[in-house]
Amino acid sequence: MNKTDYIWMDGEFVKWDDANVHILTHTLHYGNGAFEGTRAYKTKDGLAIYRLEDHTKRLFESAKMVAIKPNFTYDEVIKAQVSILQKNNLTENTYIRPLIYLGSGVMGIDFRKAPVRTAIAVWGWGSYLGDEGMEKGIRVKISSFARNSIKSTFGKAKIVGNYVNSQMSKYEALEAGYEEGLMLDGEGFVAEGSGECFFMVKDGIVITPPNENSLGSITQKTIIEICQELDIPLERRRITRDEVYVADESFFTGTAAEVTPIREIDNRTIGNGGRGDITKTIQEKYFDIVYGRDEKYKKYLTYV
Repeated sequence: MNKTDYIWMDGEFVKWDDANVHILTHTLHYGNGAFEGTRAYKTKDGLAIYRLEDHTKRLFESAKMVAIKPNFTYDEVIKAQVSILQKNNLTENTYIRPLIYLGSGVMGIDFRKAPVRTAIAVWGWGSYLGDEGMEKGIRVKISSFARNSIKSTFGKAKIVGNYVNSQMSKYEALEAGYEEGLMLDGEGFVAEGSGECFFMVKDGIVITPPNENSLGSITQKTIIEICQELDIPLERRRITRDEVYVADESFFTGTAAEVTPIREIDNRTIGNGGRGDITKTIQEKYFDIVYGRDEKYKKYLTYV
């Protein structure tokens, strides 16, 4: 991780090494907290945050789902994300991590009287799954861990505790020699990666699962818009494991993953074993959008 000078904590700019919390911070022990991942890109017109409002809206919706009342308003958190980039004098591609969490002062499962805190950190972060993977594709393992059941947790909330499931999927994949895991839902249909949405291409049709058993992805929405604009046929439907193995192309999407091709799943080569033509077209269009090279999508950029 590339350290920056400051982290925004409850309205104050705190030096990176001094941005600490108490060991009895409630979220640390019990996992109830909402967070986001947002990227800012170096465009020809300066640093620009991609879909800042959408990410911040999801942050507040996640907090609401787990009954946390934020201690700052939506507008204040929007401004804070811009200001922390400015405070650190950042001009290169940057990752933004807002976190609404429960502080120290209360122990036990009952969190209602725990103080609410908000922090925003930023740092330089390149390709999440590797620069080589962006061009040649990555190797993926179907996880033995099912995606959290919607009967037991809030799948639409981007909350701290949900990601233990993701960590185990990722760990299992890495230990087995793969770059990422792909989780199925409780019924055996494709859900999502450890932190990404899944897309596959079959007979010229782009297919991605509905979000019943996955996080509502902002990047996924962008990919759907791209397909619609480019007249690429698209289906939203459940995907079985065996379908995945015989896909012509497949790729992961997400704020961190951006558009990462998948070249192999469970030792089955996908398509030509590299980045497929449709994946490449979507990937190039996506980067045109986030780097401000497509006028139609500049509405999604907040310039710093």
